[in-house]
Amino acid sequence: MISKCLMIACGLTLTFTIATADDKNEKGKWIQLFNGKNLDGWTAKIKGYELGDNFGDTFRVEDGLLTVSYDKYEKFDGTFGHLFYKDEFENYRLRIEYRFIGEQVGKGEGWAMRNSWAIRNSGVMIHGEKPEQMGKDQSFPVSIEVQLLGGNGSDDRTTSNLCTPGTHVVMDGKLVKKHCISSTSKTYHGEQWVTAEVEVRGNKPIKHIMEGKTVLEYSEPQLDDGDAHAKELIEMSGKMLKGGTISLQSESHPVQFRKVELMKLDD
Repeated sequence: MISKCLMIACGLTLTFTIATADDKNEKGKWIQLFNGKNLDGWTAKIKGYELGDNFGDTFRVEDGLLTVSYDKYEKFDGTFGHLFYKDEFENYRLRIEYRFIGEQVGKGEGWAMRNSWAIRNSGVMIHGEKPEQMGKDQSFPVSIEVQLLGGNGSDDRTTSNLCTPGTHVVMDGKLVKKHCISSTSKTYHGEQWVTAEVEVRGNKPIKHIMEGKTVLEYSEPQLDDGDAHAKELIEMSGKMLKGGTISLQSESHPVQFRKVELMKLDD
């Protein structure tokens, strides 16, 4: 009798423990991908370096902020980097709070031109390939990029745009092969904090959202069979993208992320 009671009690304890562990991943609740303390769960892949080599301490946590810094770089020279989260996702809402700080690193992309595309430029890659699939000298993961841009103080410059390294999307029923497409967002100048959201529904509509308004929408993200590396991925897993990795960019201008959080959605 005592043994039977102990077994029941143990069973109840085990059930409670499992429910508590799974509760943080419950649909409809925000999951903090960045814990505000360190880079646990994240792995760097920087062009020219092996996976996991965070060259120049590019990605770091300073004062509770996930910071992309180049203070240990002599020059940038195309050393693009990405910080990958450990899990892959399909249906979710992603929310990022970011700001651009300081000046672009020397020899950054087009650094001599005030209106260069790379000044106050970063991004969040979704539906990305695994970092293990990238070549050592590969600049960007095959993915869908939610491009984050800051204003230069005077000109109009939208953020939450779309770029497509090794991919294509469908807009208004037509396959779009243009590499970057601007959103309809307003311009965010200076070092103010900006909140960008992305609603992802697998291979169905993906929405870029700013201040509660959809500023860009597309669907059917897919691999570009004209890209040599993407073609290899097609042979392994098919052409249409239903999910993948999430990564944050280092693209030559210092940027900080105050929050990176995700809410899982129903299929």
